[in-house]
Amino acid sequence: MFVTLGGVPKKPSRLDREFQSQSSPNDGRSPAQHDRDRLLYSSAFRRLAEVTQVVTANSGYVFHNRLTHSLQVAQVGRRMAENLIRQYDKHLDISKHLDPDVVEAAALAHDLGHPPFGHVIEEELNDLAKDIGGFEGNAQSFRVITKLAFHSPKYDGLNLTRATLAGTIKYPWAEGKNAEKPKKWGYYSSERKRFQFARPDAARNPIEPTIEARLMDWADDITYCVHDLEDFYRAGRIPLHLMVSQQDGAERNYFFESVQRRNKSLKNNKVLKRRKELETAFTELLSQILSPTQPYKGTQKQRGSLRSFTSALIGRYASAISIELSKGKPVLQIDPDLKDEVFMLKELTWTYVIEDPSLATEQAGQRNMVRKLFQIYVDEALTRKRTTMLPVYFQERLDEASNDSARKRICVDLIASMTELQVQRTYSRLMGFATDGSLLDPLR
Repeated sequence: MFVTLGGVPKKPSRLDREFQSQSSPNDGRSPAQHDRDRLLYSSAFRRLAEVTQVVTANSGYVFHNRLTHSLQVAQVGRRMAENLIRQYDKHLDISKHLDPDVVEAAALAHDLGHPPFGHVIEEELNDLAKDIGGFEGNAQSFRVITKLAFHSPKYDGLNLTRATLAGTIKYPWAEGKNAEKPKKWGYYSSERKRFQFARPDAARNPIEPTIEARLMDWADDITYCVHDLEDFYRAGRIPLHLMVSQQDGAERNYFFESVQRRNKSLKNNKVLKRRKELETAFTELLSQILSPTQPYKGTQKQRGSLRSFTSALIGRYASAISIELSKGKPVLQIDPDLKDEVFMLKELTWTYVIEDPSLATEQAGQRNMVRKLFQIYVDEALTRKRTTMLPVYFQERLDEASNDSARKRICVDLIASMTELQVQRTYSRLMGFATDGSLLDPLR
């Protein structure tokens, strides 16, 4: 018998699932380990192998993609959780609030809603879906694990535990409910009841992520900034060696001015007011860590040195955390100086890669493809006829949709669930460009 949303117990447990399920008596896994395995074997997770981190993988270099990124976030997050338990559990009893398996599972889930081609398509889908509640990658990830992915024909979603669901929610509020972060939210209105199941305490703590969600988020920041730096230094795009070796600091000054210019256009006053502290943090980082002093050529020495460099950075930031008690619950604390360093490392990618004109032209083409696909799919969906253009599962969902807003949301789900190669091939077919398509090629 299933537990309905209306049947949530008065004292919710971290281990509760929305729907009852039974495991084999010989299965020794914990509930969170079940969650982790469900995510690892889901098709939504496999899709991430063909989804961009910053630039597409067919650019001639072995860049990180969303799959390798998620695996690394999971590894870093798990190790940080294990270390915190070793340090604090004896006198703070934090293990009842912090489970390394939950952090790992949440990390595996955190990018499942990330659309093809990176953040530029997240922005495009948000523009296209403004009249139905917008699009946000984190909210889409929550929608994937609670509705769009499958574990059983008896219910939607993966039926994860409350703890894991809550651990994926970095932004525990709906669209427009946090004035400090207006472009970020954690769930759509269609998943409100699922959010309330995951966070029954949200009425008392409306914008506070759980400790596991904060750990996952910090692991995400660490791996994102360090591995982007590694990728684009190797590719010759981030001139890290010039920032280290130039006595006059010309390259560093160019970077600092770019950070200020970008954040001024974003009206990010917190960054503008803290210019000196951020620049000092970055300069001291370069002096404290053995950074590369030559352009990358791929020699054995450089490969080994680069691995040591990135390992040192990850260790530095993974050790930047501590625990304090607040109202009887553990709260994650992150060293503010090291947070500044991570912020500046992330800005390197913006300055030298994302704002590069060559990437901007490529992204314009990606926006055009997605915009056209959306127009075609919506036109097809709103005719309210039986369409065969969409994959079978999405045809079934259109049959079940009760209004045009729901039908448009299904079109958004379809595009967000595609790989980059699927977008390109589907666009080519629909535009009449494809010459290698076949009747036998499936659309799934």
